Amino acid sequence: MQAVEIKKGIYWVGAIDWSLRNFHGYSTNRGSTYNAYLIIDEKITLIDTVKEGFADELLERVSKIVDPAKIDYIISSHVERDHSGAIPFMMEHCPNATIVTSLPNGLKGLTAYYGDYKYKGVKTGDSLNIGSRTLEFVTIPMLHWPDSMVTYCPEDKILFSNDAFGQHFASSSPFDDENEFSVVLEEAKKYYANILMLYGRQAQQACKALAAFDINMIATGHGNIWRTHIAEILAAYEKWSANEPEERALVVFDSMWHSTETMAKTIAEAFTQKGLPTKFYDLKETHISDIVVDVLTSKYIAVGSPTINNTMLPTVASFLCYLKGLSPKNRQAFAFGSYGWGGQSIAEVEDCLKACGFDICLEKIRIANIPKQEQLDAITEKVLAI
Repeated sequence: MQAVEIKKGIYWVGAIDWSLRNFHGYSTNRGSTYNAYLIIDEKITLIDTVKEGFADELLERVSKIVDPAKIDYIISSHVERDHSGAIPFMMEHCPNATIVTSLPNGLKGLTAYYGDYKYKGVKTGDSLNIGSRTLEFVTIPMLHWPDSMVTYCPEDKILFSNDAFGQHFASSSPFDDENEFSVVLEEAKKYYANILMLYGRQAQQACKALAAFDINMIATGHGNIWRTHIAEILAAYEKWSANEPEERALVVFDSMWHSTETMAKTIAEAFTQKGLPTKFYDLKETHISDIVVDVLTSKYIAVGSPTINNTMLPTVASFLCYLKGLSPKNRQAFAFGSYGWGGQSIAEVEDCLKACGFDICLEKIRIANIPKQEQLDAITEKVLAI
């Protein structure tokens, strides 16, 4: 298990999780990495650790560069255990290390998780001299935990960004220019949509705070390290965090006997006829974490469900619950669906869309039994009139 030198005297020493397919309900079809970085200087510094089950990999990579007992500092950028989980293990091998973490939340979180160690709390504007390098700290609260912070090294112009700008993407090639850029950006967008969309305002604040730094490398907590497409990922975060969707449409549904599906197809075709790029998702076939990637950039969202047991289908309820948690803003939405006798689901879907904070742009569309052509034609006219 070899370390990778990413700059002179700075090494990636993290772990690759090839098999990860689910992260807190978010489908990770390309796996992930838990990135940690070792800086060799007068004061040897480890930035972040890894998920607990990968601690041996971290130790082996570090040990090929330096005796772990010589590590002076372990910087914990974020308390969540995919980054901090190996701290107790590493402290057994780094008995002289001081753990550097954010004030007050990092210190509070690490103490609650792991107990008493030698801690050093830092806040925005604080710095740490480790010899030929200075490490500068910026807290980025709620991106995406209260304790989150980044570390900037001006001598190497490298930003250690933890969860910001990351991707759940496993690759033996750690840099953005060693992989297909469209894939890396796609995974960065999915990561933002599923983990950071709720915190758009905080993401904008973080981007403003980081604009003062001259950055030629972003060493992320997950996925590829950015060294070539830095301008592109920074611009993408500026765009995504602005919460200003594009003139695009999204149709999401589940169906039992194809009637709601027929309505969904009619709505999608009408949006297309209206000149809007449109995505069409059957919740039986597509994971909700893939769908919200298009929620991130779509202005119009139509959600449909038939009625079962006096309510919407569980797949639709799950999608709407997930969507409410991510709290996208500035969207137009409406509900639709077929029913046999009660038809309660369509009003419930509309209520959930309102609870998400969406503007209802079209009154809920309810059709009993199998849609007739004149009913489908009426749907087309309504969508075209939005």
